[in-house]
Amino acid sequence: MPAHAHVTDPDAASATADAAATDPLGRERAHLAASRSALRAMREDVENLDIRDVTANWVNAIVLQAQIDDRIKALADLAHTPLFFGRLNYLHAPGAELAEGAEGEQFYIGRRHVHDAGGDPMVIDWRAPVSQPFYRASKNDPQDIGLRRRFGYTGGELTAYEDEHLCDPTETAAVSKLLQQEIERPRVGPMRDIVATIQPEQDEIVRSGLSGSVCVQGGPGTGKTAVGLHRVAYLLYAHRDRLARTGTLVIGPNRSFLHYIEQVLPALGELEVKQATVDDLVARADLEVRGADAAATAVVKGDARMAEVLRRAVHSHVKEPVEPLMVVRGSRRWRVPAYEIAEIVAELQNRDIRYGAARDALPQRIAHAVLVRMEQAGEAPDDRVQDAVARNPAVKAVVKAVWPLVEPAKLVLRLLSDPGFLAEHADGILSAPEQELLLWAKPARSVKSVKWSAADLVLIDEATDLVERTHSLGHVVIDEAQDLSPMQYRAVGRRCTTGSATVLGDLAQGTTPWATRSWDEALGHLGKPGAVLEELTAGFRVPREVIAYASRLLPAISPGLSPVSSVRETPGSLIVSPIDSPSALPAAVIAACRASLVHEGSIGLIAADARIAELGEALLAAGLPYLSPGEETTAQSRLTLVPASLAKGLEYDYVVLHEPADVVAGEPDERTGLRRLYVCLTRAVSGLTLLHAAPLPQTLAPTGP
Repeated sequence: MPAHAHVTDPDAASATADAAATDPLGRERAHLAASRSALRAMREDVENLDIRDVTANWVNAIVLQAQIDDRIKALADLAHTPLFFGRLNYLHAPGAELAEGAEGEQFYIGRRHVHDAGGDPMVIDWRAPVSQPFYRASKNDPQDIGLRRRFGYTGGELTAYEDEHLCDPTETAAVSKLLQQEIERPRVGPMRDIVATIQPEQDEIVRSGLSGSVCVQGGPGTGKTAVGLHRVAYLLYAHRDRLARTGTLVIGPNRSFLHYIEQVLPALGELEVKQATVDDLVARADLEVRGADAAATAVVKGDARMAEVLRRAVHSHVKEPVEPLMVVRGSRRWRVPAYEIAEIVAELQNRDIRYGAARDALPQRIAHAVLVRMEQAGEAPDDRVQDAVARNPAVKAVVKAVWPLVEPAKLVLRLLSDPGFLAEHADGILSAPEQELLLWAKPARSVKSVKWSAADLVLIDEATDLVERTHSLGHVVIDEAQDLSPMQYRAVGRRCTTGSATVLGDLAQGTTPWATRSWDEALGHLGKPGAVLEELTAGFRVPREVIAYASRLLPAISPGLSPVSSVRETPGSLIVSPIDSPSALPAAVIAACRASLVHEGSIGLIAADARIAELGEALLAAGLPYLSPGEETTAQSRLTLVPASLAKGLEYDYVVLHEPADVVAGEPDERTGLRRLYVCLTRAVSGLTLLHAAPLPQTLAPTGP
């Protein structure tokens, strides 16, 4: 523990006001109480606002009331969440470093800004520049910090503090015990923020600028998800006006995962960030996903080459004009020859604009050609005449014949059901066997009758963007990005063409047949080839013994990838138990779950998807009720039964893993199965119990006698 550490029992909170004057912990508790009171006053000030004093316009009043409601929510004082978690004592006043001997200042660092009645800060937002040394300062680089104090809490009660005198040469650097306790604190409920434990290498990513995109490769337990969410919170703080206009989105792999992380940003006071899956992004109200593709078909549909097939198919609708245009206005007739219309069409095709935008421009271009003839004949037409000509039935007929409307869903339906149409536009791009994989065995008769798959809707989204540009957001976060197909990357990239992205993932955890092979390739599909690639290799969540065991799979699943080096040594955190026969396995699982429930925190029983039903019955028969992924754990309900396919991104204090061989066998190929197993092995924060009756994968088999 660093020098000058002080830990007390929560019952010591009965210090009197007089004693607080000489008791550092008492003074800190007094500041906490005063800060909570100030936050309550800030909230009451907002609650007491009368919008009638500000505006009489009912539209403005609605908008203003919504902003006030959001502000009230953001100022909520969460009773069990510390209002501040650290303190910095600067040697000199920030901004006055050049003033020799200038007196320093003291700042409390917390989740949000709190000020007193006079406007003086009592707690500084962790994202403010003055807070940065709390995460970055060290003995080698003290950054003008004389004292860094960390606080320990039990619930919302301040119970301890720990000091580092960064400029004191007699005090040696040491691992913070309070920081370690915070990392290891039992997990019940949704994911929580890590604002009190952000490490220097994580903070550099969190505070990187809005203009650039960042890709974070991080193994299990390195905090990449938390880093991505805290980066969103930081960007909203530093660029609030801009992102309020352009929007921010967090994309996760599934609904269970999004539910697990959904409270992190609100806990930091950020309420406006939207969350979605890729399927949500491409969903259409008029189309329902009712089908599923075989793995080989899904791989082809997700291949980036499909973008060119779709582009060809969309633009194949443009036809060469074969007849001249005749426009009648009054007693005059104006003729535009077919070759001139063809030149207009060719010019629009050569421009980098969407199919629909070009179609909208075509009647105006044709009308302009007519106006040129009018002017040559001595007339003086104006813009109103050009608009009237563009609406002329003859011009409309030419546009309809030459540049017809394209309905994206109908286009994809035809590609997947018409062998000739597909062959025409996939020629030289997809092989004959690949085209065969795409074609439906029984073509659908209409868009409504199709059993669309998730990959089909991504194709429709691509076709839609070819016709009409997709709205772009200011910043997009993509978590578990290694599982996206190239076409899914393109779908996400369309949502941030004018903004930036934070890409989070681990190549070793790719568990789809189309999983990302390299980040350079993925970033190219996303449209962010210049993104900075950062790698997190320090593990804070998974115990060293567990991550070392799981990392034995890396040479088989992701050769060359650096293993995670865990900072947490937890003896006895890994138990590998061979079971004599498959029939004895259910009883062993029940016993392991009961043993895990003796400990504090959440418990996850992870098994191959095919085993979930029978394990669920066994748990209920044994009197062990359980939750499903996405359901929030509580002090009373701490056991979750987790299909292996939904384990990614989740974490539990203790994990019981049922039959690894079944997890591997549940995937289309061995490498994907081993990657799925790697995910399951690395969900534990405090302990992992692995139970198996079948032989383990060779790299995990015991090596001793």
